Amino acid sequence: MNRVLLAGLAAATLWGAPAALAQSQPVRGKQAGDLLLGFGLIGVLPEKGGRVDAIGGKPEASDTVTPQLDLTYFVTPRLSLNLIAATSRHDVKVGGSALGEVDLGRVWALPPTLTVQFHPLPQSRVSPYVGAGVNYTVFYGEGGGRTPPVSKVDVENSWGWALNAGIDYEVAPNWLINVDAKKLFLRPDVSVNGGAIGARAELDPWIIGAAIRYRF
Repeated sequence: MNRVLLAGLAAATLWGAPAALAQSQPVRGKQAGDLLLGFGLIGVLPEKGGRVDAIGGKPEASDTVTPQLDLTYFVTPRLSLNLIAATSRHDVKVGGSALGEVDLGRVWALPPTLTVQFHPLPQSRVSPYVGAGVNYTVFYGEGGGRTPPVSKVDVENSWGWALNAGIDYEVAPNWLINVDAKKLFLRPDVSVNGGAIGARAELDPWIIGAAIRYRF
């Protein structure tokens, strides 16, 4: 239920678009050379999975909502490149271990993701797309309260693949509303107490959000 609420918050916050205004405007559609700058909210929803050496259990990271910037460049009316930039804070822990639930504190994630997107209806006011690409996530700012005897946690930066789908809704020639979903395949290594305990977190998060975009 928490995941549904978070995703709904990210999508619904910006989807209250003035439909009457959109219908009164001509449709410009997508064109080669278009550059879209978007600002919105995303829900980052990690999965719970992976392995933990020595004590067993599964790594877990909390869901969160955060602002996001994205940039889309149209190579052709149907083909675009999209880059997202956002950072999110997550509480992390190990559940179901031999020591019970172990709190690992918090970590920040910076997951720039580049996708190639295909737009089958570039001249439509409602323009869906699908895409695929690559992600590199930087983890930083590990800290917060931890369950003793945990004193240090390092989450390694990690590469991953990304799948993508979304819809653009043109409300004016240079203004669009966007709803977007990405699935990242992200599995960083985690070191606890300088390597005394190692883990592989299978986060594989969904990134679901909504944004307002301006076309240059």
